[in-house]
Amino acid sequence: MTSNQLKPPQSLTLNRPLKQLNLEIETCTRCPRLIKHCNQVAIDKRAAYRDDDYWGKPVPNFGDAPAEILIVGLAPGAHGANRTGRMFTGDRSGDWLYRALHKSKLANQGVSIDRFDGTKLIGCAITAVCCCAPPDNKPTTEEINTCATFLDRAIDVYQPRVLITLGGLAWRATLKHTIERDWVIAPSPRPKFGHGAKVKLTDGRWMLGSYHPSQQNTFTGRLTEKMLDSVFKTAKRLSKT
Repeated sequence: MTSNQLKPPQSLTLNRPLKQLNLEIETCTRCPRLIKHCNQVAIDKRAAYRDDDYWGKPVPNFGDAPAEILIVGLAPGAHGANRTGRMFTGDRSGDWLYRALHKSKLANQGVSIDRFDGTKLIGCAITAVCCCAPPDNKPTTEEINTCATFLDRAIDVYQPRVLITLGGLAWRATLKHTIERDWVIAPSPRPKFGHGAKVKLTDGRWMLGSYHPSQQNTFTGRLTEKMLDSVFKTAKRLSKT
């Protein structure tokens, strides 16, 4: 057997840390309030999904490593990712996100129904500031800080060239990680969140801001398809620089 035959394929080697990270996320119980809420939602269910088997626990990252683009959301939706077990899957926010990803050729299809539907990401991945669905979609500062190690490790595992943050909270949490890594050129004053906000990091990476594709933003027209498409178009261009 040659030395090359003894070495596992690079994709398998790179994904071992990701598999370990995802396993730790799925089995995490460090935030009792969030675990209780995820479980309770899985028991009570929404009438439209009464026949579904809810995931009902922390939701792992989605997408193979490495990934040129890492999308950072806030937290799983109670009846979306907390039901399906995959980030931004099974709700209207996900419908918007995967439509945009497919249009930008970052996903093989424009719908994401459940974790068995064959959806694959291409050169990108999805993570979150908080891995559990929080009550009223509002994790506490303590819960965000507890989950911060998972986001930090996700950045290490995926090695992205571009970080896309969906919403102000995700922007602030991700910015904190970049400052701790000395990736921000001018941490004071800190770059402000806004749709289309763009920050060049010290090692050539980029951080982009986008309004979250929540129903509140999409129904009111605060976020349009064109606006979301523009962020991913920019991200693809910057990921190649």
